[in-house]
Amino acid sequence: MKKNRIYAVLAMVLSLALLISGCGGQAGENKEKPAEEGAKDKKVVIGFSQCTLDSPFYVALMDAAKAQAAAQGAELVYVDAQNDIEKQNKDIQDLITKGIDVLILNPVNPSGVSPSLQAAKQNNIPVITVDRPTDTPVATFVGRDNKKMGEAAGQEAVNLLGGEGKARGKIIELQGDAGGKVMMDRRDGFHAAVDKEAGIKVVQGPYCNYVRSEAVKAFQDLLQANPDVNLVYAHNDDMALGALQVLEQNKMADKVKIVGIDGLMEAIKAIEGGKYNATVLNDPALLGKIVTDTALGVLKGEKYPEFIDAGTGLITKENAASYVNDKLVFAETQK
Repeated sequence: MKKNRIYAVLAMVLSLALLISGCGGQAGENKEKPAEEGAKDKKVVIGFSQCTLDSPFYVALMDAAKAQAAAQGAELVYVDAQNDIEKQNKDIQDLITKGIDVLILNPVNPSGVSPSLQAAKQNNIPVITVDRPTDTPVATFVGRDNKKMGEAAGQEAVNLLGGEGKARGKIIELQGDAGGKVMMDRRDGFHAAVDKEAGIKVVQGPYCNYVRSEAVKAFQDLLQANPDVNLVYAHNDDMALGALQVLEQNKMADKVKIVGIDGLMEAIKAIEGGKYNATVLNDPALLGKIVTDTALGVLKGEKYPEFIDAGTGLITKENAASYVNDKLVFAETQK
């Protein structure tokens, strides 16, 4: 009888132990599950350091990148360097401190961002450059061949001034930003085409930082010193439109041809209206979409070439109408 009681007590103790153990296991599982779900639900955070937002092109690029990040379920945090390399390096350090997963970078200066690239590497943050490359290798560069774009603009300038071997005239060149890779490529590509022509003289204007108001001010002085100008080439359409404004004020718009780069819709409409001659397409919306998708792909371990070319094209009087869209600030690449 005594033994039976002992066995009964032992059985009860064993049952309780098993019950407690089972409950403990379930509790442990419940604690782990939310953590797993939290990891799955964590948004990827993309940091974007933009060289400047004082240009319609870079605003459009940024807007497209933000929209694409949201469409892919990611978060995009951006900073504006305001064309200041010291500010850009500080901004990037702040992004790293905030815990970004990947960095999209449009550098103010190709070599000046080296400290930021080193900091990103130390924190295992991949870097993708957009529009402008860096001297230091990164995961990939998404942009366009600006030298070829400049050359396309130069070839069109030659055609407008009489054609190869026959071109004659004076060109005023409005330049982008001092030391910028895009500026250098658009300048060098243009000169590769026009410098072959003995009858063409190029007057290089000051750096206007791709800003229309700066171009207006610079071109007023340039026009006064060069009233015999035949063509204006600007490193972007915004500056070229600034030159057009000055030409109109001086009743010279019908005497001077204009070539720009970027495919700004205002410029394309001016081409349609006969006040502007050509622009080289540089679709910022496509650039923003591609670089965002590439950044997310790099995080997944996907491999990309050193340079991803987003493509371009020449827009003239012959095809301008097909690019006009009142809903767009910049022309889009045609499929």
